[in-house]
Amino acid sequence: MTKRKDWKEYFMEITELVASRSTCDRAFVGCLLVNDDNRIVSSGYNGSVSGNPHCDDIGHTMRDGHCIATIHAEMNALLYCAKEGISVKGCTAYITHFPCLNCTKALIQAGIKQIYYKYDYRIDEYAILLLNRNHIGFEKLEID
Repeated sequence: MTKRKDWKEYFMEITELVASRSTCDRAFVGCLLVNDDNRIVSSGYNGSVSGNPHCDDIGHTMRDGHCIATIHAEMNALLYCAKEGISVKGCTAYITHFPCLNCTKALIQAGIKQIYYKYDYRIDEYAILLLNRNHIGFEKLEID
């Protein structure tokens, strides 16, 4: 009999599948927003603004070492909820990579209560300070 996956492992596996849809090959990032009932509220991956060419089709638009054509996975997940009028207050974010500073601020402002991530990526000290100051839990998951 196969051992049933715990929720963290289950959601992180889905997050990695979501990341496989990314259209900016600089990083394949996925994000899930999950409510207290363990229901997926939203998902997002990094890619271009809807209706615009993708980086994997035309190349990157670089500025200061970042591809500015790309909307981050966390923002895509949050913006879908904003567009559809779906509350994310109290949700948990599962993200393949530690969120950048701007995504960290957006997650906090949206009411996310917990962040789980798998990969360290440009961890900003101010992002850590903000998470701690706002009592937002964050944990790196060490799962395969």
